Amino acid sequence: MHDTDTTAEGTGISAPLSENVNLLGSLLGRIIADQAGAATLELVEELRLLCKRAHAEGSDEPRLEAERRIRGLDLDSMRWLLRAFSAFFHLVNQAEKQEILRVNRERSCGAAARPESIDDAIGRLRAEGRSLGYVLDLLARLDLQPTLTAHPTEARRRSVLQKQRRIAELLSELRRPDATAGEVEAGGHALHNQIALLMVTDDVRSERPTVLDEVEQGLYFLQGSIWDVAFLIHSDVQRALDQHYGSDADVPPFLRWRSWIGSDRDGNPNVTADVTRSTLARHRRAALELHLRELHELREELSISDRLLPVPAPLDAVLDADAQNDDSAGGRRREPYRRLATRLIRSLQQLLDDADDPTRVNAHNAHAVRGNAYTVGEYVSDLDLIRDSLAATGLGAVARHGRIARARLLARTFGFHMAALDVRQHSRVHEEAVAALLHAAGVTSQYADMDEAARVAVLEQELSNPRPLLPPAADLPEAAREALETFAVVREAQRLDADAIGCCIVSMTHTVSDLLEPMLLAKEHGMLHVGAEGVTSTLDYVPLFETIEDLAGAAGLMHELFANPFYRRQLDARGGFQEIMLGYSDSNKDGGYWMANWALHRAQAELGSVCREHGVEFRLFHGRGGTVGRGGGRANQAIGAMPAAAHNGSIRVTEQGEVISFRYALPGIAHRHTEQLVSAMLLATAAADSRRAANAPATEPGESADAHALMDRIANASMRAYRELIDDPRLWSFYTRITPIEQISRLPIASRPVSRKTGNEVDFESLRAIPWVFAWTQTRYMVPGWYGIGRALHDVLADDTAAASLGRLYEEWPFFRAVIDNAQREMARARLPIAGHYARLIDDGDACHDAISAEFDLAAAAILRITGEPELLANSPVIRRSIELRNPYTDVLNLLQVELLRRFRDAPDDEREPLRQLLFLSINGIAAAMQSTG
Repeated sequence: MHDTDTTAEGTGISAPLSENVNLLGSLLGRIIADQAGAATLELVEELRLLCKRAHAEGSDEPRLEAERRIRGLDLDSMRWLLRAFSAFFHLVNQAEKQEILRVNRERSCGAAARPESIDDAIGRLRAEGRSLGYVLDLLARLDLQPTLTAHPTEARRRSVLQKQRRIAELLSELRRPDATAGEVEAGGHALHNQIALLMVTDDVRSERPTVLDEVEQGLYFLQGSIWDVAFLIHSDVQRALDQHYGSDADVPPFLRWRSWIGSDRDGNPNVTADVTRSTLARHRRAALELHLRELHELREELSISDRLLPVPAPLDAVLDADAQNDDSAGGRRREPYRRLATRLIRSLQQLLDDADDPTRVNAHNAHAVRGNAYTVGEYVSDLDLIRDSLAATGLGAVARHGRIARARLLARTFGFHMAALDVRQHSRVHEEAVAALLHAAGVTSQYADMDEAARVAVLEQELSNPRPLLPPAADLPEAAREALETFAVVREAQRLDADAIGCCIVSMTHTVSDLLEPMLLAKEHGMLHVGAEGVTSTLDYVPLFETIEDLAGAAGLMHELFANPFYRRQLDARGGFQEIMLGYSDSNKDGGYWMANWALHRAQAELGSVCREHGVEFRLFHGRGGTVGRGGGRANQAIGAMPAAAHNGSIRVTEQGEVISFRYALPGIAHRHTEQLVSAMLLATAAADSRRAANAPATEPGESADAHALMDRIANASMRAYRELIDDPRLWSFYTRITPIEQISRLPIASRPVSRKTGNEVDFESLRAIPWVFAWTQTRYMVPGWYGIGRALHDVLADDTAAASLGRLYEEWPFFRAVIDNAQREMARARLPIAGHYARLIDDGDACHDAISAEFDLAAAAILRITGEPELLANSPVIRRSIELRNPYTDVLNLLQVELLRRFRDAPDDEREPLRQLLFLSINGIAAAMQSTG
């Protein structure tokens, strides 16, 4: 199953990638013939070549012939076709990852620093004349927190992911230049076997995963590549400091991972208080097990004899105290460092035993256990003692580069909690819970009917009152009880480990009361208290701005919050720090691609300014999805495109669904992704520091009033065009009938429902952004990633002066360039001739299809005029060629899906289930081909 002309010269891709694709394709072809017969392999090739001819000839006739051929197939033949083409894309995706790793290794071997690396960033800072003191201060301020979410965009089972990882490892081993003939032969057999097993492994889960299944999936990455990459990145920084500044200064951790998996309850009724409690326990157990593994390695390394090296006084004192307090210690061992490491192992093992015994740590005795437990602070201090003792006795290199350096960094990065959990809930749920609480307490039964000023007055009064609101045995509605129980779990977790909980995120924040309400719920469990000395608070509250309207009003609302006397006291209790989250998915679904991007950019600048105006330290949290329609794209480029006012060295970004497995499944890819984040943050923060220090006026084209006015004009026109499509009464019917949205809603890939509504009724407003984008991606329209910019840019380009401005902005303004380039990438991935086959599933599909096609043509012409290129993605030839090479294979999957949708629509209800299962396979296959879902 491969092209005979797939060579580096013939395809525009590298020779190593061509070789790997050819190898995998030929193996897959043999396996298809073995498992399904030669006739099936011939059918695979026939359909692929027909679709390839359609593209080469610019004619739809060969594709129509493939469609007619597919229409005559039975379900078993279609199943094998789906499995064959899906497996091909699983394999090609692994080959491309290996190519990324190969290119990165080659670039690392050169004399010059690899672009977008930490070495490159710190070298550039040195070349700019930045002092060592400044760079160390910058690193001390740096705060990057990638956040794993369980958003339902990973269509592959863990079994499939593991086999793909093994295939990737085998490819790497086969390409080793020193591999022997025997090793190559054995590797080839192993690769064949893994592909054969992949072909007979179910792509689709038999049942929807539970939340705790998702927790285990997240831990798979946290315990694997993420655990290792944390130290690799830190080592990169230390090496760069040594190379460019001759410094061996100890850099504090600046990378920490967070998670929503098991704690994000917004729209997911399956995330209960008990689920969050179990998630916290699993995270703690995972962290302790990994630290124990590190300690065993450390103990093995530190075979230092006190006969050969003196024991520093601080270490000697600790060992003496241990000997006095531990009758089992016996006489003084001759290896003092191993003795201390053994004590640390016992301490962590005791914590692990406690964590595994639910009778010891639960809601009733967590505080008592915490009072006597070995803490992460004590653990770090003990590791520091080992490090300092080594350095004091002439083993400084061991202290800086040995296992102790790794153990210290991992302890300070992951603690005993692994990844702090954020608790997210919709503002409406908090409102309903507070209303029930106030009613049960006899304060008021009218809270839900109050205006905002009255609500704030009641909330401030009750927050300032030290007494609890809830009477004993109060009868609350189930939703209110669950909301209060969630905060009880948060308090339990904080008592056991203060770092285990990140913050409380409030979705759909519109008003001041939306932040005060969860504070009142937290107060019921002692996490907020007003006393004679002021307010004490153990939790941060984070507004999430998601709609275009809310983004436009975000800075104004934060000004109100900062001016609110009680909220300001809460803020002071938390060190004057405020995190603010921005939603990329709902803003795009609400206002379209261009308006969402501009509204987010403008909100970041305004939020940075209002926080500085009020003397508030802040961190922006970017809720970016995997696709361009949900804020996706290269994260390091997005950082560089942020407004200067938003840069302060702190950032959070979500890592969602298939993005997690793409970025973190392989250690080398995880390392590269993370170093790009760090490099971008270092350079962007330093540039913003310079502008603020010099009090520099806006000099970038994009920071001028004229550029902002132009962006406003484009954004407003783009949103009008987008809303014309979305609000067209024909669109929703078109969308639900020609896309596989019904099957996507039933696809067992996540615990969260696709709609905010309960029951079977779904409309545009209630459908979540992920399945909205997912279905458009499947049909190759890619509407959320570009629609609306055609008419908007066309109108502006009619003015020659404005057209010249857009060309200059593309060359000089990172934000504008990123928006244009992301749009053209999505348009290059779109395939309107294939989308037309979906539109023809219904008699009245032409009107919507023609409207989308017309907008596409306008957008393509406008982008080419702005970029000055002859075709979309001409400035990214590798990506463009990859898309072109994939298209014939992807087209077959699309045509299979179209036929399955036709049969599903026409089949009686009792004959639909086999078709539904094949549609699930087609969805997975196209997701693999497109390398994205939602």
